[in-house]
Amino acid sequence: MSTIRACILYSLLIFFLCNKTEVWASDEFEIITHPGVNEKEITENSLRSIFSMHLKTWSDGTKIRVFVFPDDDPLHQSLAKEKLKVFSYQLRSNWDRLVYSGTGQAPIKVNSSEEMLAKVASTPGAIGYLRKAVINENVNVLQIK
Repeated sequence: MSTIRACILYSLLIFFLCNKTEVWASDEFEIITHPGVNEKEITENSLRSIFSMHLKTWSDGTKIRVFVFPDDDPLHQSLAKEKLKVFSYQLRSNWDRLVYSGTGQAPIKVNSSEEMLAKVASTPGAIGYLRKAVINENVNVLQIK
């Protein structure tokens, strides 16, 4: 009987540790923008519209340029799940529909944190996401309301 209790307690401990790690992961990255973007805050719905490629301009009329990591990148999956509240495959499906129907385009894919930082910092109207440890003064952090 004590072996069963030990297994249950061990399983619960693993479960809680895994869930706590997931909560910490959501705080490890931020949405970043080009320094020329005037917005400092954005709603979750507007953020979802930007990354689904439906919202195409900032409030001042500047074209939004969206940068993302590959679909299978853990940070991309965290963005979809934690900030946008969708699955990454839903984003891909939406982007593919826009491209194949000729009504829009997919975001620009980057392959590294360094490339994400450089592209967002140098592209007017750009938006992307990075782990907090990589972010520097060359980009702005966008707060989500």
